[in-house]
Amino acid sequence: MSTSYQFGEVLNQVNNTPRKETIILGGGCFWCVEAVFVDIEGVESVVSGYAGGTAETANYEAVCTKQTKHVEVILVEFDPTVIDRRDILEIFFAAHDPTTPNRQGNDVGPQYRSAIFYTSDEQKEAAQQLMNDLVPELYGKPAVTELHPFQAFYPAEGYHQDYYNKVGDRNSYCSFVITPKVSKIRKKYSHRLKSRA
Repeated sequence: MSTSYQFGEVLNQVNNTPRKETIILGGGCFWCVEAVFVDIEGVESVVSGYAGGTAETANYEAVCTKQTKHVEVILVEFDPTVIDRRDILEIFFAAHDPTTPNRQGNDVGPQYRSAIFYTSDEQKEAAQQLMNDLVPELYGKPAVTELHPFQAFYPAEGYHQDYYNKVGDRNSYCSFVITPKVSKIRKKYSHRLKSRA
């Protein structure tokens, strides 16, 4: 469910419109976060990639060294007339633990930190409000999510795109980590899922 963004390309500008908005979210392994959002109504595209570092180190091998300042992220393009940015962010905060610095479960390292790269002041305000109110209510602790203005997004290698839908439970990481997460979100936000008709 990705658009035509290709590995090696740099996206350093987005144009939000009344019918299309873009936000970049990091909440652990991008396979997990991508799998959560592809079935959400109003989400038009999800692309796995990197943000926070430079183009020279925006590749999986370099990012895994934990030295590049990149975060594994997804770029989400959604229709705000169908799903509000606040709903996108609520799902994001429910899908990962935004109170653990530089880790999600067994995935440890700065590339797995919780981060939002916002593309509008409205996204920033919604994120700050949810970090102040929703996160402590859900987790009993404050958010450590980084909040940055969008500067650049680097699409990940092709084999990372739509990984969970391509590989599924044939991969043990998917069956033990991603499947339970996706199931939890699909149950909690069943009213937000795309129609299967």
